[in-house]
Amino acid sequence: MRVALGFHRVPSGSRPRVVTLGVFDGVHRAHQQICARVVGRAAERAAEPTAITFFPHPAAVLAPTRAPRLLYGLGDRLRFLAETGIERVVVQHFNPEFARMEAEAFVREQLVGRLRAIHVVVGHSVSFGRGRGGDTALLRRLGDELGFGVEVVGPVEVGGAVVSSTAIREAIVAGEMDGAAALLGREHFVRGRVVHGAHRGAGLGFPTANVRVRTGLMPPNGVYAVRVTHGGESHGGVANLGVNPTFGGGERSLEPHLFDFSGDLYGQMVKVSFVRRLRDERRFESVEALVAQIRCDADAARAALSRG
Repeated sequence: MRVALGFHRVPSGSRPRVVTLGVFDGVHRAHQQICARVVGRAAERAAEPTAITFFPHPAAVLAPTRAPRLLYGLGDRLRFLAETGIERVVVQHFNPEFARMEAEAFVREQLVGRLRAIHVVVGHSVSFGRGRGGDTALLRRLGDELGFGVEVVGPVEVGGAVVSSTAIREAIVAGEMDGAAALLGREHFVRGRVVHGAHRGAGLGFPTANVRVRTGLMPPNGVYAVRVTHGGESHGGVANLGVNPTFGGGERSLEPHLFDFSGDLYGQMVKVSFVRRLRDERRFESVEALVAQIRCDADAARAALSRG
């Protein structure tokens, strides 16, 4: 997949394009349907399937106090788009100057003038341009005038719920990892580097990797069945996310214990996928009571992982 950092970096003499646009936070099931339609229409027209995304999130520039917490970082967003078959992504830096561009000018100058769009596929709730003045009606009007097709996808539902980044965030923040995974089309995860912690886990018989999270929306404190991926390998495990109240509390940390693993992860970047929330984090009256509960948690995590 080819990535252009801004419209001005897109080669002007290449194939015409079938284009979609959006933030694509999560590249969830609805986004995946949109991208599949882009790829299919591009194949029919010998065109390049192209996605436009914005960085940072427009709300972080226009209304920073109301900006949503992103599900993933830009790198994962690009990986997910590549997996859909999109061949080119334009990452447009979203700043106050770009935000002032009128929607019609955006279509004429960027979609048609720069990208040579011959077909545009968007979600049903798309909005773009100054004051969010661009919508499907504007695209259809300009498509008739300028000669490009317009296709609108959605809403997409899973289990009766409309798929959206907002709905996924709400599920994650509530600890509903099954619900989030159903809407995403994958288990939700975070990425981070393994650092030295208090080393209590090894003393309890359950060594853990203390993960300093870099990207990804965190669920609420609690104990989770997880999958930890590093260096192309994946291991199931059980993780505590919280402040370790049995030991007096402290900074919030994510500490997975990996099943059937004895290697050294210090300094490595890992991906921690949350499969299921098992229970709330709580304080135990003794270390012995905590260890007994960890054994139960490990059994519950193995069972959850075996069910997928």
